[in-house]
Amino acid sequence: QVIETLSKLSRTPIALGTGIRPFPTEESVDDEDVYKGLPDLIDETGVDEDEELYDCVYGEDEGGEVYEDLMKDEAAQQPKYTENDIRSCCLTEIKQTEEKYTETLESIEKFFMVPLKRFLSASDFDTVFINIPDLVKIHRNLTQDINDSIVNKNDQNLYQIFINYKERLVIYGQYCSQVEIAISCLDNISKTKEDVKLKLEECSKRANNGKFTLRDLLVVPMQRVLKYHLLLQELVKHTTDPMEKANLKLALDAMKDLAQYVNEVKRDNETLREIRQFQLSIENLNHSLLQYGRPQGDGEIRITTLDKRARQDRHIFLFDLAVIVCKRRGDNYEMKEIIDLQKYKITNNPTTDKENKKWSYGFYLIHIQGENGLEVYCKTKDLKKKWLEQFQMALSNIRPDYADTSFHEFKMHTFSRVTSCKVCQMLLRGTFYQGYLCSKCGAGAHKECLGRLDNCGRANLGGQGSAVPCGELLSSETQVGSGFWRPVGENGLPKMQVIRNYNGIPQPAAQDGPPLHIQIGDTIELLKGDAHSLFWQ
Repeated sequence: QVIETLSKLSRTPIALGTGIRPFPTEESVDDEDVYKGLPDLIDETGVDEDEELYDCVYGEDEGGEVYEDLMKDEAAQQPKYTENDIRSCCLTEIKQTEEKYTETLESIEKFFMVPLKRFLSASDFDTVFINIPDLVKIHRNLTQDINDSIVNKNDQNLYQIFINYKERLVIYGQYCSQVEIAISCLDNISKTKEDVKLKLEECSKRANNGKFTLRDLLVVPMQRVLKYHLLLQELVKHTTDPMEKANLKLALDAMKDLAQYVNEVKRDNETLREIRQFQLSIENLNHSLLQYGRPQGDGEIRITTLDKRARQDRHIFLFDLAVIVCKRRGDNYEMKEIIDLQKYKITNNPTTDKENKKWSYGFYLIHIQGENGLEVYCKTKDLKKKWLEQFQMALSNIRPDYADTSFHEFKMHTFSRVTSCKVCQMLLRGTFYQGYLCSKCGAGAHKECLGRLDNCGRANLGGQGSAVPCGELLSSETQVGSGFWRPVGENGLPKMQVIRNYNGIPQPAAQDGPPLHIQIGDTIELLKGDAHSLFWQ
């Protein structure tokens, strides 16, 4: 109302007589409705009236409006389409949104990263921008490949592009799991360093006339990586050719797998933070809790040995592989013992339920080799049910069904490299204890896939496997397990095609050099080999 009143006063004869130009002019009204747009911008950034611009309002859905605004097509859409028109629109959306997204990443790099490098410490700089430069490189190439496919190849190889890029895009797991920390760091810097806050505002003006802050833009990559399967889903829906539809479904599965992987990495990083908090709260614990797998629960119980010593009040931290038994000391805990769950099985004690009073609901932890077991008592029947389920889940993870099926020997394992399941070819998701590794043949698998594996390769190789001669050279010099192929040719330097995946397990001796990670269908050239040696060069 104040602005409106001043505007009216600027048009009075007295004001006009002074030579002051009235406002707003017709041009400015047509060009930009500044004041009407301001609440919309506040809504987009999620900033309340009493909040600072960079206050932390991070949430799962934050950035959705920013993403849609950045990706939207300015062209007017026609009201009606044929099926082919809709499919063409799907392809256009994939192409155009990828171009705009790549431009957004490049904008972050050009207008924020470069100018802010001398304003931020190296640590803060890396925290805020995570792996943006790596994303820029990948999406420049992806944009080029998508454009080439749609414009020049009638999108015939589009499905293969998404399949090929899946493993390169897993770096979004790192980005999405760290973006919340990045935003929190940015908020803190903006509150404590006025010069950086002013520089951020200046960068925003140069990047997009101040419409989006760096804080807004940092959430966009998380939105984008979770959109690929939705874009492909729509394309599959409007594709009628059976072969094209089948191929695109493979790409859709790949992008769904990627989205699930990214979400699982994000969850795992939250779990790792939870484990670190447990670690800090437990006194006289001299080794890392990470070795015990994922936490299944923690809380108060009463525990006694089966030789009927007195019940003791304890706080336990239940992990997949162990129970950390503690005594509460104020806000912290004193570690009393660690129960190795690999040596126990769980048995209900239904007779305790009949007492119907607090701390009377129990179950047994029976030692597999007959040593003294334990009885656990819970405060209520519902808590007993919860603890039984959590213990059963932990034991199921340690000794899953089919762990030793088909001569395999599978155990829970943390894979240091991105690995696909031997059975379904989908990614083993997360950052630690992602799946199961066969100690004999090195195959990795999901828990739910263990029952569908072929016979263990190590069980029936007999020293050498079969192979197919192939013409194209894969240049690399390293050590590889001879149990995965046999040489073909007469001159001792053959080319071979890999018929089994090898991911470094079993490992070569240190003096032999690093293992070569190979996949079915790869072509390699033998440089040196001994028929009696397990590893060849």
